[in-house]
Amino acid sequence: MKISGEFEVKLNPIEAYAEGAKGISLNRMSIDKTFYGDLNATSKGEMLSAMTPVKGSAGYVAMEQVTGTLSGKKGSFVLQHYGIMNKGEQELILEVVPNSGTDDLKGLSGKMAINIADGKHFYEFEYEL
Repeated sequence: MKISGEFEVKLNPIEAYAEGAKGISLNRMSIDKTFYGDLNATSKGEMLSAMTPVKGSAGYVAMEQVTGTLSGKKGSFVLQHYGIMNKGEQELILEVVPNSGTDDLKGLSGKMAINIADGKHFYEFEYEL
């Protein structure tokens, strides 16, 4: 199955684990999202990021638990993020953590892509259940 829709995201700073060294900025943020469309859900999670002194170079990892309905099926699942930016060239991987699906979403697997256009966030979610 492949679905798409829009989502809203709020990121709020959390106290960092450690101070960065030599121009590296280590950050920690809470994630609160609301998904619309065939994924009608909310999520909560946490992100860790590192910004380098080189413009457009950074990395982040995140975990978020998504709770709601997916194509009419109720439950929750966990998304794991891995993002790298190297002088503006980016790679972003979002995958469902194996065996994290609950209730009607047990056995869920899949990958999500995120696109931002005109200040709005959009998702494409390819999954199997």
